[in-house]
Amino acid sequence: MSEKLQFSIAKSLSAVPREAWNALANPPGQPYHPFTDWDFLEALESSGCATPRTGWAPHHLLAYDGDRLAGAAPMYLKSHSSGEYIFDHAWANAFERAGGQYYPKLLCAIPFTPATGPRLLTAGDATVESALLNAMASVAEQSHLSSANLNFLTEEQAALCEAEGMLIRHDQQFHFENHGYTNFDDFLAALSSDKRKNLRKERKRAQEGVEILSLSGADLTTEHWDFFYRCYVQTYRDHHSTPYLTREFFTQVAASMPSNWLLFVAWEGDTRVASSLIAIDPLTRTAWGRYWGAIKYVPCLHFEMCYYRPLEWCIANGYVCFEGGAQGEHKMARGLLPVETRSAHWLSDDRFADAVAQFLAQEGQGMAAYVDELRDRSPFRPGMAPEGSNS
Repeated sequence: MSEKLQFSIAKSLSAVPREAWNALANPPGQPYHPFTDWDFLEALESSGCATPRTGWAPHHLLAYDGDRLAGAAPMYLKSHSSGEYIFDHAWANAFERAGGQYYPKLLCAIPFTPATGPRLLTAGDATVESALLNAMASVAEQSHLSSANLNFLTEEQAALCEAEGMLIRHDQQFHFENHGYTNFDDFLAALSSDKRKNLRKERKRAQEGVEILSLSGADLTTEHWDFFYRCYVQTYRDHHSTPYLTREFFTQVAASMPSNWLLFVAWEGDTRVASSLIAIDPLTRTAWGRYWGAIKYVPCLHFEMCYYRPLEWCIANGYVCFEGGAQGEHKMARGLLPVETRSAHWLSDDRFADAVAQFLAQEGQGMAAYVDELRDRSPFRPGMAPEGSNS
C-alpha cells in the first residue's frame, strides 16, 4: 500500500465497479455477507428504496491506493432515523431542543437491515480500516454534520471505533445457534418441559388445515414473489405504516442473488394465506429472518412461519445460525437467545457527546443487567443452554 490513500465520495453505488466493491466486501476465503454485496446495496438504490427522496442519500466513502480501490464504506446522509433499528430519536430531540440541527447525519450501515457485519470494507486490512474511520469523521466534520454513526458492527470493528474515541452503544438481538441438532425433535429435547410443551402446542395449532411449502433458488417464480410482496405490504398496512422496500427491489435481488433467498408459503386448501422470507448464505450456513405477512389471520401461524419452520429448515440443512432480526423478547421462549449488537457514534458537539457518553454508560449497565436476567430465564433445560454468541 502506498503511503497515503486518496478518498472520494460516490453518490451512487452504480458509479463503483461491482467487482472492485465485492473484492472488499466479500473477499475469497472470508465469511460471506450478502447484505454488503454490491448487488444488494445497488438494488436498494436503483429500485428507489435508498435514495435522497426516502431520506437515504448515498454518500459512499471510497479509499484509493493509486488506481486500486483499497477500502470502502456504505454511507448515507440521513434526514431521519427510520429504517435503522438503532434508536437515536431521543438524542435527536435533545440536540434540537438545545438549538442544534441533528439531521442530516452521516450513517454507515445497511439500509433497513438489522444484521451484524463489516462496515469498513477492506478485505481485512486493519490499516485501511483505521484510515476509513478517520476519513469518515473528517467528512462529517468538514460538512458540519451533527454526527457520524456506524450500525451493527462486528466486535472487531467496534473495538477499532472505540480505540479511535467513538462512543459505543450496546444492544441485543435474539439468535438461534445449531449445536449439532440432528432434527427438530432433538432441539426440542434440549428445551425445558414447559417450553417444549408450548412449542408443540403452537405448532399443532398453526398447522391445522394449513400446508407450508419452502421454495428457494430457481423454484421461486415471479408469482411467488408477487404473493410474498402482497403479504409484505399487508403487514405494513396492518400497522398503519408504509413499506420500506419496493416490488422492484425484490425483482432485482431475486435475479442477482437467487441462492440467498428462502420463501415459506402457507396454504389453506387452494388458497395462499401467508408467507415469510428468509435470507440465507449457503457458504457460512447462516440464515436471517427478514419479512413476514399474512392476508388472513391463522392462530400461531406467525410463530410457525417466522421461527419454527426456519429453525427446522436450518437444522435439516446444517445451518449453524438463524438471526431473528431486531427486538422481540418473545423469540427467547422459542429457542432464540440474546446476543450482543454494537453501534459506534461520533458527535460533533463536545458537550452533547459528554451527555450521550453518560447516558450510554448508564444504558450499558442496564443492558448488561437485562441480558443477565434473560439468561437466567433460559428456555433450555439445565446444562443444555448454549452460550449466546457475540458475533
